[in-house]
Formats: sequence, C-alpha cells, structure tokens
Amino acid sequence: MAKSTKLSRGKIEQGLAKLSGWKRDHTALTKEFTLSSFTGAARFIAKIAPIANRMDHHPDLQLHRYKRVKILLTTHDAGGITQKDFDLAAKIDKLAPPGAGRA
Repeated sequence: MAKSTKLSRGKIEQGLAKLSGWKRDHTALTKEFTLSSFTGAARFIAKIAPIANRMDHHPDLQLHRYKRVKILLTTHDAGGITQKDFDLAAKIDKLAPPGAGRA
C-alpha cells in the first residue's frame, strides 16, 4: 500500500470546514460523540470497527464517562493528518445517531 501524504495546514482547514464538530489537535483530528447510553456508545464503536478494518486505517477510540466516545484520527506512517483521516471522519459521522456529535 502506498504511503499517505501529510496534508498542509491549509488543506486541513479546508477539510475541517466540510465536517461538523471535528477539530485539529496537533497531528490528529478529534471529535467527541455523546450517545444515549453505555450500550449505545459500545454499539457505535462496534459499527466503526469494520469500516476502519476495510480502510486499513484504525482510529484511537475511547469510551468514557458512561456514554461518550472520543475519536482521534491520525495517519502514523505520514506523521500527521492525511486524506485518509478525513475520509474516515466522514464515514464515522454517517454512523452516528442524530444529535450524537458534539461541537
């Protein structure tokens, strides 16, 4: 598989403008989702896993405070944010129940 290319600050800002609630945290994109329950949060993570596997791009996922899921996306082999991170962020947003994403 070809190595991904780290995006410039300008490209990252353009990509963030197309997403809702995602933020840049140094070399990663992050977003926190609040689900209706612990079970809902666990199911949300379970929905992300097969998509991440198909893309061969695995986010850091944290289930905390009972029903919150924090997601961190970065492309380790590129040393920062790549188009792969934006592609996965958009797919994750489509999986989330309405109102789950927090800005």
